[in-house]
Amino acid sequence: MFEPHPEHILLTPGPTPIHPRAQQALIRPMLGHMDPEVFALNSEIQADLRVMYGTEPQAFTALLAGTGSLGMEAGFANLVEAGDEVLVCANGSFGSRMAEMAGRYGARVRLVTAPLGEAIRPQDVAAHLDGVNMVAVVHGETSTGVLNPVPEIAELVRGSGALLTVDAVTTAGMEPFHMAEWGVDYAYTGAQKCLSAPPGLAPIAVSERAFARFSARRTKVPLWYCDLEGLRDYWVDHTYHHTVPVNLHFAFHAALRAALEEGLVERQRRVALLGQAITQTLAPLGFSHYVERPQDRLPTVLALRLPDGFDDAGIRQALRRREISVTGGLGPTAGVIWRLGLMGESAHPAPYRALMVALEDLLGERGLAGRFDEAVHGVLV
Repeated sequence: MFEPHPEHILLTPGPTPIHPRAQQALIRPMLGHMDPEVFALNSEIQADLRVMYGTEPQAFTALLAGTGSLGMEAGFANLVEAGDEVLVCANGSFGSRMAEMAGRYGARVRLVTAPLGEAIRPQDVAAHLDGVNMVAVVHGETSTGVLNPVPEIAELVRGSGALLTVDAVTTAGMEPFHMAEWGVDYAYTGAQKCLSAPPGLAPIAVSERAFARFSARRTKVPLWYCDLEGLRDYWVDHTYHHTVPVNLHFAFHAALRAALEEGLVERQRRVALLGQAITQTLAPLGFSHYVERPQDRLPTVLALRLPDGFDDAGIRQALRRREISVTGGLGPTAGVIWRLGLMGESAHPAPYRALMVALEDLLGERGLAGRFDEAVHGVLV
């Protein structure tokens, strides 16, 4: 019989280790999805999501019963109609996924691209805004560790009349996100990323402007499960739509509340300083930043180029046998980079010190853990 190891260390770009308060919430007795206590819980979640995303006071927030990819799809299903012009910023796997989804809902997709490891250039977006109904961009491109300049792109989009959809999967909950201030109309993330809740929920936020655009649709939403009208019936009017995963809601509530109690600015500081310590420790071995420009580096997914001759697959397999999971590159970057997750409960020194101890042995590099301790002391104390 399979028995999970209680001390497995996840250093991946998702999922992240479950927050202890979320873990505890998972084992509470079951309640019905129409129970008044669940509706009260959902109202608190909605209010906390408005804080996390930085929305308008009346913005619609909710949890979708699915992962972040459902959050992505729900945005296109509700806010795009056949024939709409949608400008997608694609500089990695998840930007490309946006383009595919938009096309499946009948959009005429225009692409603004950038080479892997580089951020989307706002001037390229500005050159393609004429007649666009929606602009879609990934804030933190998980596949390459790139942070796209969403505030600058949003400023350009505001004057065009287009809606702005933002994938905040590796940013919301770990760094300040200013949805109303920037002018973002639809944002989503995954519970298992920066918030360290269990996978299976996609927290979304919809601006008042986007909801008005949705209400003026000419056609029915083709995705019944995540139709905003049905979701609002459940989340606001408390009428039945579908059975929500109640215990995941309780776990998510606990994890989100813990994040807000710590403070998004403090979490941003924590991840930046830990990333600096990891980079300083591994640099003498030949690891280097994959993303060249510092302002384009995604703090929550540290993308490091591997040293020449490094046995990527072999070392990661050896680490896995020691109950440590590290993620390599995706697609064109396979064998080229490691992507180290610095989100939620993984963004602490202890799990990365365990990685350094293991690498000391596997690479014959004595003193690595000590160098990490010195680096952590230098930036975190």
